[in-house]
Amino acid sequence: MAARINPSILAADFVNLQSDIERIASADLMHVDVMDNHFVPNLTFGPQMVGRIQDVSPIPLDVHLMIDDPDRWAPGYAELGAFSVTFHAEAASDPVALARRLRDIGARAGIALKPGTPADRFLEVLPEFDQVLVMTVEPGFGGQSFMPETMPKLRALREAVDARGLDVWLQVDGGVTEETIVTAAENGADTFVAGSSVFRGEPAERIAALRDAVAAHRH
Repeated sequence: MAARINPSILAADFVNLQSDIERIASADLMHVDVMDNHFVPNLTFGPQMVGRIQDVSPIPLDVHLMIDDPDRWAPGYAELGAFSVTFHAEAASDPVALARRLRDIGARAGIALKPGTPADRFLEVLPEFDQVLVMTVEPGFGGQSFMPETMPKLRALREAVDARGLDVWLQVDGGVTEETIVTAAENGADTFVAGSSVFRGEPAERIAALRDAVAAHRH
């Protein structure tokens, strides 16, 4: 299966956002980072902005909620029509119930783990989720360096998914480049969030180069 590349519009030009969104039409999904300045020390988009992005996007939205109280707020993003809604394990009071609610609304349900959060307590409930996001940087800011020490956690998740024959996407987010994407793929990731490495050049070319890096490693 070809690598899924989800450019993060956190790295786009916010003044020319619609034109930057159109430049990533060849990607699989658009990664939209929602930050509330509480769960992480940064503030980005809210529901109104995400709704407008949904209106103009040529590709489905992969919404990543870095917010407090996702039990309350996450369903609203699913109701906006987001294809996938990922919330943080560290912020949710009942991750399984929230995942079920998101699925009931019609979105894929994802759970995100910060670098220091172990995956162990989620291995038993993996079928409740459509995606697990292993953060490869501390959430909150773009442009950080990839943390290779998160790879054993990713590998454990891949082993658990494969052993049970589950259809759970394993996503990485943070410091993804043509080099680090290979490391993440080797350790079991199939879905990759890339911000700076897509928008610092011609996005369509950068997306193709990231896909090619994974394909070359797999052959």
